[in-house]
Amino acid sequence: MAIELTKQEVEQILPSVKRYILEEFDEEITDLKAQLLLNYFMKEIGPYAYNKGVKDAEYFIRNRLDDVQASCYEFELTYWDKKKK
Repeated sequence: MAIELTKQEVEQILPSVKRYILEEFDEEITDLKAQLLLNYFMKEIGPYAYNKGVKDAEYFIRNRLDDVQASCYEFELTYWDKKKK
């Protein structure tokens, strides 16, 4: 599944990319270069972060599902047990 950003998200990210290049490499880059760099990282490295997020979500959900029976189980035929007390 390709990771795609909206136009608004790209517009918000590009200044950060440009600032990073300026502060870390002391080089100013154009919007086009920042866009190309962002596209590269989204295509090449973005899937690692995406897959990690999916794995984390799966782990979280599986743990909750494993606990469903224990946390939602209701014992049957307990009326008389409670009545004796």
